[in-house]
Amino acid sequence: MDLSLVIPAYNEAESLPELIQWIHRVCEGRYACYEVWVVDDGSTDETWAVLEKLHQKYPFLRAVRFTRNYGKSAALQVGFRKAQGRVVITLDADLQDSPDEIPALYDMIVQEGYDLVSGWKKKRHDPLSKRLPSKLFNAVVRLFSGVPLHDFNSGIKAYRLPVAKSIELYGEMHRYIPYLAKAAGFKKIGEKIVMHYPRKYGHTKFGWERFLYGFLDLLTVSFLAKFGRRPMHFFGGLGVLAFFIGAGIVAWLIADKLHQLQLHGSVRREVVQQPLFYLGLTTLLIGVQLFLAGFLGELMLRQSPTRDNYLIAEEI
Repeated sequence: MDLSLVIPAYNEAESLPELIQWIHRVCEGRYACYEVWVVDDGSTDETWAVLEKLHQKYPFLRAVRFTRNYGKSAALQVGFRKAQGRVVITLDADLQDSPDEIPALYDMIVQEGYDLVSGWKKKRHDPLSKRLPSKLFNAVVRLFSGVPLHDFNSGIKAYRLPVAKSIELYGEMHRYIPYLAKAAGFKKIGEKIVMHYPRKYGHTKFGWERFLYGFLDLLTVSFLAKFGRRPMHFFGGLGVLAFFIGAGIVAWLIADKLHQLQLHGSVRREVVQQPLFYLGLTTLLIGVQLFLAGFLGELMLRQSPTRDNYLIAEEI
């Protein structure tokens, strides 16, 4: 199969007929075999009924319906599992992403050899209250990930099929797909300026809380990318550092007491009467706990059924 389109949809009954017709106009005759997977993310409107009618008219359309709203990451994850095309392209269902971008994105994957191409909505038709936080968000993700993209959160992206199959999404992880792809070893990540249209139907499904959740997920992604398969390197390293700092403080206090006894025959204050002793003892105990956390992490990883899921690029 040449192409798979994956489209998460939540309460998009009004936009879907126009979107599917637009995709049909762009893809028909250009690709010998293609499919469109729409994942209904627990819509409360007529989205599923609309999809059933559209499927009768457009045989290339497939759809999955969730029992409740799980979020965009879950919808993309299921869509990636279902996709079979050599190139997988994601679109939002609100008509703000243009299907006219599909051929150029497809060619960048097939002809130019990119693993992943992310759309860059350079000119956005969104209010300032949405654009400014988005610029800050993208700057922070660029700093953390080292991936030089302008728009990590763009809904329109193209992937080689192995890239889409390798990505595991949950929470708000869909915002960091390029970072996840890089961590999985897919380094050829590109960007293409795409058209962005004003929302035609309905209203945005995201609020300000997405930036808080997104930052927390960024910390999770950064940790998993660096230490997901070696937790002892993180927890054990911090634990050893804290242990030696705490032990050093206690040892210094004891040595200072012995020095005072040797010079003066008495001490100003006992070791246990000094606040610094309790700071050192606390730091020492924290170091032991971090070290044990590293051991537990290694034990859990050893029991994980996915611990040996290494991605193979090629085989002869």
